[in-house]
Amino acid sequence: MLKLEKYSIGTGDRFGRQAKAQLRACILARSEGIDIVPVWNKSNREHMLIGSEPSSVREAAQHAVRELGWDKAWYVDADHINLSTVERFLAPSDFFTIDVADFIGKPADASDLDDFVRRHAELAGRISAGHIKVPGVAESFETTPDSIRRIASKFLFAVQEAGRIYRHIAARKGADGFITEVSMDETDVHQSPIDLLVILAALADERIPLQTIAPRFPGRFNKGVDYVGDADLFGVEFRNDLSVLAFAIGQYGLPENLKLSVHSGSDKFSIYGPIGCALRETGAGLHVKTAGTTWLEELIGLAEAGGDGLAAVKEIYRDAWQQREALCAPYAAVIDIDCGKLPHPDIFDGWDLDCVAATLRHEPTCGRFNPSVRQLFHVAFKIAAKMGSRYLELLDEFESVISRNVTNNLLDRHIRPLWRD
Repeated sequence: MLKLEKYSIGTGDRFGRQAKAQLRACILARSEGIDIVPVWNKSNREHMLIGSEPSSVREAAQHAVRELGWDKAWYVDADHINLSTVERFLAPSDFFTIDVADFIGKPADASDLDDFVRRHAELAGRISAGHIKVPGVAESFETTPDSIRRIASKFLFAVQEAGRIYRHIAARKGADGFITEVSMDETDVHQSPIDLLVILAALADERIPLQTIAPRFPGRFNKGVDYVGDADLFGVEFRNDLSVLAFAIGQYGLPENLKLSVHSGSDKFSIYGPIGCALRETGAGLHVKTAGTTWLEELIGLAEAGGDGLAAVKEIYRDAWQQREALCAPYAAVIDIDCGKLPHPDIFDGWDLDCVAATLRHEPTCGRFNPSVRQLFHVAFKIAAKMGSRYLELLDEFESVISRNVTNNLLDRHIRPLWRD
């Protein structure tokens, strides 16, 4: 089986120009003793909005690997696929994020629920006096057959759908030819550690050799900005989830390298400390996706370049401000924009390059930083796509300043805080 390394980072790239800058961050991290592998990812929605093909992600990654002499592992992720979208990703991808969040809460057959509860007496309170003690979790889980059935009724159908998608991919690529991730994060209600244990038991029943799972953690994971919620509470639950994974690996025979995946993980600065601490305490692995942050650093680089680069950023902002309702609607669950804090485009047009860059750059202590502006730009990449070759030519013209921002952002704000002791 293709085996994912202990630490990996999902490096999204909307326009396929920053693979070298992203890989350079991994190279610099390795020189500091941080062994992390890149996983280039791009969702079907992003391909559709931009007009690109999944094969372009592999081509960009291969070029970067060759140019920089990277001799370690790297992967291409078919991000957030389902049965209706997976086909175009089969050839170029060797990592598949199976997204079944839309199937959470849909009813499984009553007989399937009965079979699950009957099969998993270790969960359903018929042993250990109705308590499940997971090493590393302070409190025992109190369960009954009814409580396990209630949990399974929320997630079993979604897990069964994951099984259908996995088997479709395996039939086409061979079971050993790809890495499997299961994603349940894009939903409103977070999954508790006992929920996660039930989900893992069901995934094992489906014989899915998943190597990473993305649950819905507590708090809010808005795109491109910091975590919203109680960071200490998150830290406790993240640590408990790690313990649940370790327990499930032994209990259900899941792959030994199974690890948590943090989606919308870019720029979640306030929880990097608790995550890093938990990894050091447990020796666990981690996959974290940082897709949107590269696009934003690309814009910051254009702004810093001045001239036509700065003008393009202002043009994108004006169009985004005018189309903000339509742009934000698909992302309503993962952005939180205060429209009262969005400057009118006429005001934005008057700002110099330093002001625009500072407004966009995620430096929480900087008085110029504006999270609402940053989030609006996050969902505005299709405006840049409509600029066509003009935008891509700007990326080539100002490559040096853009790549510096992309590399430094990944290394300084993401990799080091997460993985450096």
